[in-house]
Amino acid sequence: MKLNVAIPSTGAQKVFEEHDEHKLRVFYEKRMGAEVEADILGDDWKGYVLRITGGNDKQGFPMKQGVLSNGRVRLLLSKGHSCYRPRRTGERKRKSVRGCIVDGNLSALSLTVVKKGEKEIEGLTDVTVPRRLGPKRASKIRKLYNLTKEDDVRQYVIKRPLPVKEGKKQRFKSPKIQRLITPVMLQRKRHRVALKRRRAEKRKHEAADYAKLLAQRQKEAKEKKQLEAKRRRSASLRESKTSISSK
Repeated sequence: MKLNVAIPSTGAQKVFEEHDEHKLRVFYEKRMGAEVEADILGDDWKGYVLRITGGNDKQGFPMKQGVLSNGRVRLLLSKGHSCYRPRRTGERKRKSVRGCIVDGNLSALSLTVVKKGEKEIEGLTDVTVPRRLGPKRASKIRKLYNLTKEDDVRQYVIKRPLPVKEGKKQRFKSPKIQRLITPVMLQRKRHRVALKRRRAEKRKHEAADYAKLLAQRQKEAKEKKQLEAKRRRSASLRESKTSISSK
């Protein structure tokens, strides 16, 4: 079985071939995320603690966290699930995955170093792999260099050297800084706030005009109703007078 061991603190990783079943038995029946003491792997590994992060079986099917089995199962997977990348919006697919319990049918096991032991392991703990890219977000650049809000973040961005072309100068590529507060951004924000304020004032004026118009219509309707009642009263009085005079 191949043991793919990574150490996050240095960014290095190395693959170890291990065929001794007695040594590998320490990983069997352990789940993904479990921490295992690696003393049995050899004297160099004394004091090391490894965490199981995944693996593949001999046919290449990956382990999936949460599937409590040491065999292979077929699951209906969609966007957001591990071991699956949808090609179309809303696509779901039934895929074969291996459970999260380690057994002897695996061909590769992924591990990370949780606790470092006494000795250095050649090619793993004695090397440091530099990060290819630096931070991109403005707040993270400030945190890295301990900058204040007055400092210009653009002067501290980590640039990546490009391959040198024959007869030309060395060129560098810098990332576009995200969430950077610029005068243009502040101007757009002021514009948005002004538009919002104008909309609120317009709604307020329209509501006042509507209330005024409604009051006027109600007043007209009331006057009309009063006139109608007065006309009916006068008509009924005339009728009563004519009926009395005819008698």
